[in-house]
Amino acid sequence: MAGRRAFGRVRKLPSGRWQARYIGPDGILRAAPETFDTKRKADDWLAATQTELRAGEWSDPDAGKIAFGAFAQAWIAERGLGVRTVQLYETLLRLHLAPTFGLTPVADITPAAIRAWRAARLSAGVGASTVAKSYALLRAVLNTAVADRLIRRNPCQIKGGSKEETPERPIATVAEVYAVAGQIGERYRVLVLLAAFCGLRWGELLGLSRRDVDPGLGTLRVRQSVAELPNGERITKLPKTAAGVRTVAIPEVILAEVRRHLDLFAEQGSDGKVFVGPTGVMPRRNHFNRLWRRACAGAGVTGLRFHDLRHTGNTLAASTGASTRELMARMGHSTARAALIYQHATAERERSIARAVSELVSKARPRARKGTTDPKGHTRGTKP
Repeated sequence: MAGRRAFGRVRKLPSGRWQARYIGPDGILRAAPETFDTKRKADDWLAATQTELRAGEWSDPDAGKIAFGAFAQAWIAERGLGVRTVQLYETLLRLHLAPTFGLTPVADITPAAIRAWRAARLSAGVGASTVAKSYALLRAVLNTAVADRLIRRNPCQIKGGSKEETPERPIATVAEVYAVAGQIGERYRVLVLLAAFCGLRWGELLGLSRRDVDPGLGTLRVRQSVAELPNGERITKLPKTAAGVRTVAIPEVILAEVRRHLDLFAEQGSDGKVFVGPTGVMPRRNHFNRLWRRACAGAGVTGLRFHDLRHTGNTLAASTGASTRELMARMGHSTARAALIYQHATAERERSIARAVSELVSKARPRARKGTTDPKGHTRGTKP
């Protein structure tokens, strides 16, 4: 028995190449995925495999044979995602990932194949944002494959591949907000004002009930949101994060209009919807968008989307000097990222104020007298 190998077996094949085999933790005899041109290379492969086993890093080489499409479908189903997110992921999978990777075993997806797929999608005219979303989904699914030990490393290696380049959106001025609100019609005037000056999203506005609005205290409570699915179905759901449930103070300047709206247009009863259309049902987004475009045209405002009103409200709030935590609470964000963006947007205004103050101080400060020292430490009015 002297010289007998402690782990695995190596044998020479009729072709002259060498094959390495070993018994896996599952008791199955497994062969290396390739043969070797020398016995030394076969021995080295066995040694590396034994090291993985001892370190607990061994994974079943057959596990990665599951098709990516099936694995991705299971991944989406197991995440507990919202309805709209599920629909988005299923659409990205069906239209952009499955045609290329659907039947490919997870273990056979390579960085080169992913780079070629991305280039082909962009060349086909698919929007950069859609490709970025698709790549992000692919990477997330394969991250789970790594965690499940189906593959050793994620082949998604494109730096910035999931980054979406979104153009900077316009921020409506207060005058533009009132101009559009004046054109939209009385029924939706307050919808526009609350979106702009309270920073509420479309779905949050539609989710408001009478009991959520307290004109006496000057507050409104965001506790739910209405989502409209691609098939036209509407669902009422909780905000994405706990921070989305919040109380927002209504600027006093629009409180009278809020009271008037409740009296004239809101449904009756504590659960009555604050915003309903002329037929007594919540407005559809596509119908409202037509009214919105018409109102913007009438007001002479171009390139403004309804969601851009939220940017106006958040920028106004940031310009008051509110802290990051205060902005997060008002905006309904669980992280500081968005609040910091709006604070950055007001930084230029802060610099403008500083420049104006500097000019005032420069004009009003006493002129240096003979023998005094200037800011650079030089003595004025004296001979050297």
